[in-house]
Amino acid sequence: MKDVARLAGVSVATVSRVLNDSASVTDATRARVLAAVDELGYRPNAVARSLRTDTTRTIGLVIGDILNPFFTELARAIEDQARASGYSVVIGNADERPERQDHYVRTLLEQRVDGLLLCPTAEITPLVRDVVSGGAPLVFLDRTLPGLDVPTVRADGAAAIGELVLHLARLGHRRIAFVSGPALLSTGRERTEAFKAALEAAGLPVRPEYLEAGDFQAASGRAAAARLLDLPEPPEVIFAGDNLMALGALDEIRARRLRIPADVGIASYDDVPWFTHVDPPVTAIGQPVQELGRRAVRALLERIDGRPVEPAVLDARLVVRRSCGEPGDEGNGSEGSGRP
Repeated sequence: MKDVARLAGVSVATVSRVLNDSASVTDATRARVLAAVDELGYRPNAVARSLRTDTTRTIGLVIGDILNPFFTELARAIEDQARASGYSVVIGNADERPERQDHYVRTLLEQRVDGLLLCPTAEITPLVRDVVSGGAPLVFLDRTLPGLDVPTVRADGAAAIGELVLHLARLGHRRIAFVSGPALLSTGRERTEAFKAALEAAGLPVRPEYLEAGDFQAASGRAAAARLLDLPEPPEVIFAGDNLMALGALDEIRARRLRIPADVGIASYDDVPWFTHVDPPVTAIGQPVQELGRRAVRALLERIDGRPVEPAVLDARLVVRRSCGEPGDEGNGSEGSGRP
């Protein structure tokens, strides 16, 4: 770094700020330092720097399922905010399995990440409990675990679910089914309870046969939709508790050559870009993913600095399209001949 500073005609501190992407350096100075770095072939030794400073400028992120578009977008938002703050992100995919979650938590801590963002699985594992009691900088993301004092950054979809059910009731729907996530997950429990409360508020009965449990994976959404559509009195609308289960339900509806929304409507918790390209476009509840990512990184950096952090709860919102018979749709999808 001294050689780079000498060649660029700046201080060693300025070189450090450039290499850490500090915004306090002018463009001209940054260009001069980077030119010197290239000319000398200098590459910082992150391991040596971490031993000297007791920091690696990295944070760990363990997410539930990398194939879920919600988590993919969330990881991108976290990476963008972390980079803007001078940090890198190392990602582990728990695949909704506690043992895989613990593998990545252990590995990331062994690699001396400065802090950890964790979307916890349903179980409070001994390792997670030890991490919490050991005081490592930790923030939960999207989900909570009862009994652990860890700040959580998440979205609250109760109001949006209430809006969705009222919206469906105003469209004339009375038979509304819900495919929930697993009850062991906080998000699965919260969305189910919010759906039941929304039915009661709208004056609609809670029919047990219209409540199906999935696992936030596409296959479970398809299996649940098949059971619902085989009922003697099938639902008029299937509301899936996440986007992957909505995808599975869509697959089952298309396989039966049923029209959306003429034969059955569909709605999803979690909004994803491809919903606008489905015919008809899918009505969904969108979470503020970008803001969740920004808040999560800021909260973790505050924990790393030793400052107290309050939980952050953001509101989800209803995005009305045309998959439930909304005005503007003729009631006919692009496939199928309707229910026999």
